[in-house]
Amino acid sequence: MKKVNALLLVLGSVIAAPSFADDSQALQDRLATLKSFKAQFAQQVTDKEGQAVMQGEGTIALQQPMMIRWQQTNPDDTLFVSNGDKTYYFDSFAEQVTIMKTSSLIDSTPFVLLTSKDPAQWEKYSVLATNTGFSVKPNKGVESQVEQLDITFAGNQQGLAKLVVTDNSGQLSSFSFSDAQVNTELETSTFEFTPPEGVEIDDQSNGE
Repeated sequence: MKKVNALLLVLGSVIAAPSFADDSQALQDRLATLKSFKAQFAQQVTDKEGQAVMQGEGTIALQQPMMIRWQQTNPDDTLFVSNGDKTYYFDSFAEQVTIMKTSSLIDSTPFVLLTSKDPAQWEKYSVLATNTGFSVKPNKGVESQVEQLDITFAGNQQGLAKLVVTDNSGQLSSFSFSDAQVNTELETSTFEFTPPEGVEIDDQSNGE
């Protein structure tokens, strides 16, 4: 479960803005133009003292609504797939699949907001425009492992450039994207997953 929680934490200076609500709508409008996104990512993790903890790499694919495929290939081979209803986390080393309901993940990480249009879910977070993009924080009373999510968009309509996640311990995870494909048609199979035979299955989706 530690690896699951760490992945969920995934997937600047504040400029003057009229209100939190306006910034939230501005971010939602920007994300609405991102029908799909596929890229390579490089991950850098530092502790609260700024010391390097880990480096990683992998691929990401996003598609509205609520479809995510996040595959880390280094240092561990792990896969996080959401078909919009259920989310599957596969740890090949542990030979375990964890199944969760996608809508419930927003309570623990704002990462899922990247592909959500549900007003009720957005109301759980405050959004501020920054000099590089947007900063998302959970509202009081929302139990989240994420303290802050910073989103930077690439220029020339090239989708996401960078995500920076700060967790409650002060650990910072930075994801930089490259070789991006924006608003291209992605195969349906990208967001499908069938657990391999013989693996342990932990179904937390309440059978829904």
